[in-house]
Amino acid sequence: MTTLLVAALCLAVAGGTGGWLGARTVGSRQRLAEPRSAPADVAAPSAPTAAEVLEELRLGVAVTGREGVGEFRNPAARAMAGTHAGVLLDDAIRRHLARALIGLRSDEVVELYGPPRSVFLVRSAPLPSGGAVAFVEDVSEGRRIDQVRTDFVANVSHELKTPVGALSVLAETLQGETDLETVQRLAGRMLAEAERAANTIDDLMELSRIELGGDRIVEQVLVSDVVAGAIDRVRELASRADITVTALEPVDPSGPRSSLLTIEGDRRQLVSALGNLVENAVKYSDPGSSVQVRVRHVAGIIEISVIDHGVGIPANDLDRVFERFYRVDQARSRATGGTGLGLSIVRHVATHHGGSVRVSSIEGEGSTFTLTLPSCQDRSEPEQGRDDDLGAGIA
Repeated sequence: MTTLLVAALCLAVAGGTGGWLGARTVGSRQRLAEPRSAPADVAAPSAPTAAEVLEELRLGVAVTGREGVGEFRNPAARAMAGTHAGVLLDDAIRRHLARALIGLRSDEVVELYGPPRSVFLVRSAPLPSGGAVAFVEDVSEGRRIDQVRTDFVANVSHELKTPVGALSVLAETLQGETDLETVQRLAGRMLAEAERAANTIDDLMELSRIELGGDRIVEQVLVSDVVAGAIDRVRELASRADITVTALEPVDPSGPRSSLLTIEGDRRQLVSALGNLVENAVKYSDPGSSVQVRVRHVAGIIEISVIDHGVGIPANDLDRVFERFYRVDQARSRATGGTGLGLSIVRHVATHHGGSVRVSSIEGEGSTFTLTLPSCQDRSEPEQGRDDDLGAGIA
């Protein structure tokens, strides 16, 4: 129905054939005429004009009359006028209108690398009146979703191939094995590979959900709750590795108590992001060392830093650590069970909350990851136990 309506409107604009859809030119623009009045003895309901429909249509429509005279564009087709990207899009519209005027149908995908990156589908067709019409459709979101899906399938295939292959080999080795000690050892390795596959699937699903803009529960979240939740996630891991994780006292020149600082966002995503940073710090720290979580609040910005004294990151890897599946040390990442998705999840959560994440590191001395987020207005009443939670450490 939409296509038929647009086609009828375009015929009116290009041909000026009269009737209630007849077109008339005003100044340098051509617009659609008002519908004819109903006879006095007929009570006709108020109907929208063709011009109103075109003005509100999200699909870009560019129409030209015979020999290219009297071009009309609706707001969607003029949306990028005056920009560099708009010049490229205008050129594509003109080229395709010219082809349609000689009776040819054509289409083209126009990719604008931005930022932000945009993709438009430009299609044109001749009109029976002798004019031409071009449609401009923004397919950026569809292309982005398709790319995410394609990457998701490729990543799943790549990342699950190793643990699944290992499980197959271990299972074959286990067949017919009678030595109890060997059976227990192989079963333990199978359990570890199965856990690794499960962790990869969980992280992939979480990252895909965030990238696709899944439903978020937006609320005011206490920073102390986010820090406490992140520390609690790594409590057992840190204990096994003999690493102390501590939340330090916040640095806040403006004076509000740490228990009152809030962030507007999805509590689960925020805890997941900070938890990934803390878990990463624990995994890449040496036994007996420490990891600190520090909150800094200045001028409406909250910075949550995770500081470790571990192996550090080489300078040439710093720009890539937030890429999905990128690992600085492949061997160590495999040994610690890392999926290579944690930091990518952190980056996406930060972006979705209007913030950012950065890293500074010295190889052999440690790293500091800082999650920066906009703060909400401080609450006026403290909640019991928040300062204790924020200052708690684990051995």
